[in-house]
Amino acid sequence: MSVEVKIPAVGESITSGIVSVWHKKSGDFVNAGDALFTLETDKVSTEIAAETSGVLDAIVPEGQEVKIGEVVATIDDSKKPIETAPEKTSVGDAVSVSGKPTASPTKEKPADAKTLSPAVRRIVDEEHLQPEKISGTGKSGRLTKADALAAAQNRGAAEEKVEPPSRGYGGPSIAEDRSAEGGNRRGEQSADGRFVRKKMSPLRRKIAAQLVMAQHTAAILTTFNECDMSAVQELRTKSQDAFTKKNGVKLGFMSFFIKASVEALRAVPVVNGRIEDEDFIQNNFYDIGVAVGTERGLVVPIVRDADKKSFADLERDIADYATKAREGKLKIEDLTGGTFTISNGGVYGSLLSTPILNPPQSGILGMHKIMPRPVAVDGKVEARPMMYLALSYDHRAIDGREAVTFLIKVKECIEDPKKLPLDF
Repeated sequence: MSVEVKIPAVGESITSGIVSVWHKKSGDFVNAGDALFTLETDKVSTEIAAETSGVLDAIVPEGQEVKIGEVVATIDDSKKPIETAPEKTSVGDAVSVSGKPTASPTKEKPADAKTLSPAVRRIVDEEHLQPEKISGTGKSGRLTKADALAAAQNRGAAEEKVEPPSRGYGGPSIAEDRSAEGGNRRGEQSADGRFVRKKMSPLRRKIAAQLVMAQHTAAILTTFNECDMSAVQELRTKSQDAFTKKNGVKLGFMSFFIKASVEALRAVPVVNGRIEDEDFIQNNFYDIGVAVGTERGLVVPIVRDADKKSFADLERDIADYATKAREGKLKIEDLTGGTFTISNGGVYGSLLSTPILNPPQSGILGMHKIMPRPVAVDGKVEARPMMYLALSYDHRAIDGREAVTFLIKVKECIEDPKKLPLDF
């Protein structure tokens, strides 16, 4: 009986994803719980496991976008795993258990690609071998693992390059998966070495589409201001040792900006809402997204009910999310449902930027690099640690007056931290 493998629902707002990598191939025997493939969305990547044991028949190739509920493979649970023939251990005449010599081995006919065991098929695919050109030493000419390894090792540099065999599920192999412009996933270098064409990762393509969608669906405008970081820096330095000793985590700047944003959202509630069709949804809770950069792209985990959390709780959440993001362990529920986002380009040295909205949210606060700049203080010019702030907002929902009021509220809370609910 064939059991369909469908794309499961992985998040409330996610309707599609990309099959980025197959961990098993057509013809492989899989056990229930084995990872079949990795599904990448614009928010996170997750491994989809087999729900039953049997022989896999993959339908969708790597790199293809699929919808939630779409069938991407079948598993024949009536079949049992195929045992590979024992490998030959002697070049001389073999001796049977009874002590009688068996017939000398003879050269077998070339192997049929359809009869390859999973282990052999993996080597053939990875090394781009042509199994029909390799003489198998197994039963009935079957290729053994040793045959495939030997063929890969003995292939000389002068050997003619061959195309890899089909992966068995009707789509191209990794080496064959070329982009529309002709580049392949391993990169195609120009003759003079002046450029290399590489295929964009599925996650990067989804991020690109999401950003373009944000630009096309919202009327994005950005307003700027700057804040004096002196008071926060002084408070942070003064409290750091005691805070770290008590809570086991360092006191950073992000917790101050989360708290300041909550105060500003309370003062200007419209920034904490979103447009949905012809309605405006006003959120009365404060789930703040904190943008985290990873090697695979930007992700925005959500700090839930930020208004109810202490500074220590916020710092623990931020540190935990940063670790999970780097290790690729964020879950869908960690990334969905935010009402407002904060992005800190200052960690990369950005002095000023215009952040793009994180749909369907209506606002995003951009933090930047702290730089000493001359500032007039009580009629005197002093060098103060200053940070530019940027608020990008959806002008369809938020007026300029409201956006400016919001940003000034954030500035006031940072420049006078006593306006925040300090608990340390």
